[in-house]
Amino acid sequence: MDKVYIEGLRVDTVIGIHDWEREIRQDVVLDIEMASDIAPAANSDAIADALDYAAISERLLDFIRGSSYQLIETLAQQVATLLQEEFGVAWLRLKLSKPGAVPEAQAVGVIIERGCAD
Repeated sequence: MDKVYIEGLRVDTVIGIHDWEREIRQDVVLDIEMASDIAPAANSDAIADALDYAAISERLLDFIRGSSYQLIETLAQQVATLLQEEFGVAWLRLKLSKPGAVPEAQAVGVIIERGCAD
């Protein structure tokens, strides 16, 4: 299985359960792996035949900046759904981190996997 990935996509959003978190914007960081048969793009050398990571990144930045979830679990699920529905991603692994959420940790977060890896 070929994979296209986006690593370290940082975006600010409203995220958190505490009242003070609802008043500020915080960074979240995404690492995404997506199943993609790269052979058509490799053969044609055309972006139209590729899973366009630039377009995906822009869409995710817009979506996440406009969101206001309490839980990173909810945000992760919504991102996965967006990737599957809007970009036809059959399988993905998403690591969503919230740096600074626990002062003693570099980051905390969730890792989810959706779809079939075939």
